[in-house]
Amino acid sequence: MRGETGSGAVARRGVTIAALGVVLLLGVTGTGVAVPPPPPNPSDSEINSSKAEANAKAGDVGRLTNQLAQAESKLAQLNDEVELKMEEANKARVDAESAQDAAAQADREARSARTEADAAQAAIDKARADLDKFAAASFQQGSTIGSVSAYLTADSPKELLGRAQLLDAVGGSRLNALDTMKRAQTEKSNKDATARKKLEIAQERKREAEAAKHEADNAQSAAQHAQDTQATQNELLEADKANVEKQLFEAQQKVSGLQGQRQRYEDWKAQKAREDEERARQAALAASRPSQGGGGRPSGRPVQSAPAGASVEAVVQRALSQLGLPYAWGGGNTSGPTRGIRDGGTADRYGDYMKIGFDCSGLMIYAFAGVRALPHYSGYQYNAGRKVPLSQMRRGDMLFWGGSARGIHHVAMYLGNGQMVEAPQSGLRVRIAPVRYGGIMPYATRLIG
Repeated sequence: MRGETGSGAVARRGVTIAALGVVLLLGVTGTGVAVPPPPPNPSDSEINSSKAEANAKAGDVGRLTNQLAQAESKLAQLNDEVELKMEEANKARVDAESAQDAAAQADREARSARTEADAAQAAIDKARADLDKFAAASFQQGSTIGSVSAYLTADSPKELLGRAQLLDAVGGSRLNALDTMKRAQTEKSNKDATARKKLEIAQERKREAEAAKHEADNAQSAAQHAQDTQATQNELLEADKANVEKQLFEAQQKVSGLQGQRQRYEDWKAQKAREDEERARQAALAASRPSQGGGGRPSGRPVQSAPAGASVEAVVQRALSQLGLPYAWGGGNTSGPTRGIRDGGTADRYGDYMKIGFDCSGLMIYAFAGVRALPHYSGYQYNAGRKVPLSQMRRGDMLFWGGSARGIHHVAMYLGNGQMVEAPQSGLRVRIAPVRYGGIMPYATRLIG
């Protein structure tokens, strides 16, 4: 209280002295106290011109913003197209590998069939040679069997006829055996022909699969080129937009500066008028009560405080255990992350072939390893289980994106509460993200329950 009283007294004395000073100055000179010079006061035409310039720049920014929004939308579509082409290349790679395996198996079967046919023919040739040799030796030795010629003699035509009948019987037996072997050789030859036909079909499918893979690789390369071109255009638009935004900022600053000058000038005028009124009031007060002064302490309110199993959970936890691992195109199997593979495009640019991680379908292969084996292609995974409408999707279901079942380019696992876990794309990592409904397929795929 003592400090407040002393301060009040000092304030009152100061006001009294000031008032007396004003009275003296007014009384002696007849003029007011000198005031600071007025700040610059820009003209209305200057302010209006700067506003027009700022409005023009704002219009340019709006136009570039619209162009950039369209460009970014197109780039997003191209990104989806690249993802689709990457998955199609993935499908073509899987199909080509399957065709290669089928062709190799057909080739092995054809070789085996040819070997069996050749062996049957060789056996027939040997049997025929033995039969000819047997017949010749029998007639030369005068018996049907050379080893018993010493016990059989032909003293009469009757005995000779009996010997000939015996030879005919034994020869007929061998001929029957020869016929059986010929039939076996025919069957082997038929198998050989069938195997050759299967091999031709398998090799044709292999050529078709390799051609499809080549076409898919070319399509992916073209999509990547289009994406790169659009990305470059976006960068140019971004640079133009940033430059015009800078010009807009400078124009707005100029407007603000001129308006600020005008406001400061108006404030100066108002302050000067208040000071003039205060001088007159203080002079009148000092003249009427020269011994009194006033002072006070402002009041205020306190500041307020600022206010791998087969269950769904096993599958989900298996997927979540890989959070943070890098995306690697072609990576991932039932055992975990694997090194990515080259794709000749986006994945190579991000060095996926040097990373250990997952792509979108590889993560699903790992997550569902305890349920069933999935192919390494999201389009095939879409048809791997029961379809359920998105309105009925639940934790552990697979979600897919694409224009159709044939054009699927991405897969993720639904976690519930609008969240999903996914291996998104090259350059990113396995993550939890909100479900994206743009381009999503109308059905989820359920493997459990």
